[in-house]
Amino acid sequence: MTRIRGKNDGPNRRNEHYDVGGRKVVPRRSIITEIKPGNHPDAHAVRVNGQWSMVNGQEYARDDPDRKKSDSVNR
Repeated sequence: MTRIRGKNDGPNRRNEHYDVGGRKVVPRRSIITEIKPGNHPDAHAVRVNGQWSMVNGQEYARDDPDRKKSDSVNR
């Protein structure tokens, strides 16, 4: 399992880049492109929508739910 870690480097601490295993500063679009076909089986892409969302329609990486905080994208 490759760990995906958000860098909180965008406006309002949104993840614009991620560290993925030994790769540093992977752009959000690239990691989403890798997640969608299943290259990271413990993660999924989520599209942020909503009336009050400042990032309406953008996709972000998210770990699949479990009880471990240590493997969350934004730990």
